[in-house]
Amino acid sequence: MVRGIFACHLWLWISVFFLLIVNVKHGTCFYLPGVAPEDFHKGDLLMVKVNKLTSTKTQLPYSYYSLPYCHPEHIVDSAENLGEVLRGDRIENSPYVFKMREPQMCNVVCRLTLNAKTAKEFKEKIDDEYRVNMILDNLPLVVPLRRPDRESSLVYLHGFLVGLKGQYAGNKEEKHFIHNHLTFVVKYHKDPVTETSRIVGFEVKPFSVRHEYEGEWDKTTRLTTCDPHARKIVSGSESPQEVEDKKEIIFTYDIEFQESDVKWASRWDSYLLMADDQIHWFSIVNSLMIVLFLSGMVAMIMLRTLYRDISKYNQLETQEEAQEETGWKLVHGDVFRPPSNSDLLCVYVGTGIQFFGMILVTMIFAALGFLSPSNRGGLMTAMLLLWALMGLSGGYSSVCLYKRFKGTEWKKIALKTAFMFPAIAFAIFFVLNALIWGQKSSGAVPFGTMFALVFLWFGISVPLVFLGGYMGSKKPVGEDPVKTNKIARQIPEQAWYMNSVFSILIGGILPFGAVFIELFFILTSIWLHQFYYIFGFLFIVFLILIVTCAEISIVLCYFQLCSEDYLWWWRSYLTSGSSALYLFLYAAFYFFTKLEITKPVSGVLYFGYMVLLSYGFFVVTGTIGFYACFWFTRLIYSSVKID
Repeated sequence: MVRGIFACHLWLWISVFFLLIVNVKHGTCFYLPGVAPEDFHKGDLLMVKVNKLTSTKTQLPYSYYSLPYCHPEHIVDSAENLGEVLRGDRIENSPYVFKMREPQMCNVVCRLTLNAKTAKEFKEKIDDEYRVNMILDNLPLVVPLRRPDRESSLVYLHGFLVGLKGQYAGNKEEKHFIHNHLTFVVKYHKDPVTETSRIVGFEVKPFSVRHEYEGEWDKTTRLTTCDPHARKIVSGSESPQEVEDKKEIIFTYDIEFQESDVKWASRWDSYLLMADDQIHWFSIVNSLMIVLFLSGMVAMIMLRTLYRDISKYNQLETQEEAQEETGWKLVHGDVFRPPSNSDLLCVYVGTGIQFFGMILVTMIFAALGFLSPSNRGGLMTAMLLLWALMGLSGGYSSVCLYKRFKGTEWKKIALKTAFMFPAIAFAIFFVLNALIWGQKSSGAVPFGTMFALVFLWFGISVPLVFLGGYMGSKKPVGEDPVKTNKIARQIPEQAWYMNSVFSILIGGILPFGAVFIELFFILTSIWLHQFYYIFGFLFIVFLILIVTCAEISIVLCYFQLCSEDYLWWWRSYLTSGSSALYLFLYAAFYFFTKLEITKPVSGVLYFGYMVLLSYGFFVVTGTIGFYACFWFTRLIYSSVKID
């Protein structure tokens, strides 16, 4: 059966890899949708789009126009993909309109007078350190800052703060000040032949300025604090604009254009570097080398020990000699006895295969550049679609294993595989989404998107799981290397270190150690709103995780069988799957040491999503350990002569 499962998966991965190679081969002939370069002539209109307001303190995104900012006559929503909606992106047009390579100064966007309600809204967003996100030519707006330890190095922060809190000189009362003047810098790369330009950078310097003017306000009023005719520009030395009831706020902006040597194909490089230092790379490589060294040691010990055992057992000549021996050969009549709750094990193994396929194909696509950060929401959309499509392999694997346990009701197993994990995940997601709705956040998934998720589940995943189950039910089951006795053998009393709970918890440490440094970067990208881009390196870490899960499960399974304990089915799954417990504990450590979340709702959201992530990690690593032990037991018991 193992050969059948591996053969099925092998041709699937080969087909996917072949399609990727074909796409890469012809990659010079087309650009991926949404990432094709756009050429601009001098004077062409540049339309700035606004995105959600984000905060690392609350993790609750809000639409830009949830605050009383200046808005165009008609607000138009941009079409978002599934991943963007789930991330809380709400991309809309804005009153900020530029002309290519035509600098402007002190453009007045609008003037508004705050009331108690709008002043309170701005103050709340300033207290929670919300940032305003904008987009120009698919590039996010960033604020460049010089690193204190390196004057020549820049750090790019996503979006600008809504405002700041501060005090007037000689006054201890804390005030709220809004960033109402924006100095945009658009960097472009010019083609000397065609005289066209491509945008390669979009930066901003926010200021808080209490604008002043003479006389009554009308459309022709000139500001005294920012006047292009008098060459009066905003420098940051002006009095800041306070946020209070009845206060008047005038929103203005400058636009500068800077020619750059950076080509369009490399324009994301500066964004992706962020604040990471090379020390992080060395740390990750060092961790991977340690894991590789431990894996090599484990593999060497296992090969030498097994070779000696098999040689010794095959040299036994009499029944008396065999009875005097102890070890894994004595449980040959029980090692393939179906475990308790075998139906549940089949479901978890099938779910793990479904997740494993989703992760593997997603990483291949991401490593080849198909899911770059420029394709907003592409990663999440791809993962959801692949999860639904991989229902075929999930149903096939669960039913094949079920038939191995002499089961006959394969439809029941297929049904449980199709509904158990998704139902739990959907229930948690629904509760968290209700909490987000209660906060009136744009992160709440609308009804249409919820319907799309349900369609992916019921319309694609469930039928494919049943199709895979049907294919698995028609697959002939191979015989076990040894026959199973009718009466179960009594398991002798085990040493304390062979206790199931202890060995399971010990087994999860090494797989977690293979990924915990990379996990820091992943959590940072999710909860601190930074780009994650080293998918090639993540793919290597994933491969090492597979090897580590397999080897630690095989080693502990071998020790268990040597102790004449043949109940290895569930323990092999839980041994490597227990790494999910350490992942969740690390997530809790990260929450209390790296994040500044103070609202209870935000804390519930964090731990709710981390429970889902840990649950998914559990089924993937558990399935890897299970199949490794399944292959291992069949291998060793087919290598000895059983009288």
